[in-house]
Amino acid sequence: MKKDIPLRKVHDIIFAVIPRKIKEENSFWDVYLINLQDEPINNAIVSSKGFGLLDGKEVETSTLRHFFEHISPVSYQLIEPIQAEVTNIHNQYWLSFTQENYLYDKKYTFVQGSIEGANLTDIPLIGKKGVMIG
Repeated sequence: MKKDIPLRKVHDIIFAVIPRKIKEENSFWDVYLINLQDEPINNAIVSSKGFGLLDGKEVETSTLRHFFEHISPVSYQLIEPIQAEVTNIHNQYWLSFTQENYLYDKKYTFVQGSIEGANLTDIPLIGKKGVMIG
């Protein structure tokens, strides 16, 4: 029965988007998954896509999927680079992974307009400025 399934929430895992150069016009930003837990995560699948209004037109990027067999505790993993133009729409990352024989998943969405220089903050472990959600 549904009530017998334990509900465990994802915690201490964040996504960060970091500009390659801190200037007004960046050609690329790098997307990272940061594991702040004391436990590794295994068999991680990250599905990414962008969507929203751009110049008055509805746009949607291709959906990309990335697989990482093992992400160590208190570490980070580069997911993908994104072009600066894509930062002007919603950017969604859906994470699924196993930990201690339990399957976790969580959706992370950088809302339209959130990936910009005014929102830069210090990113843990990486030591650079970027935008993060958790």
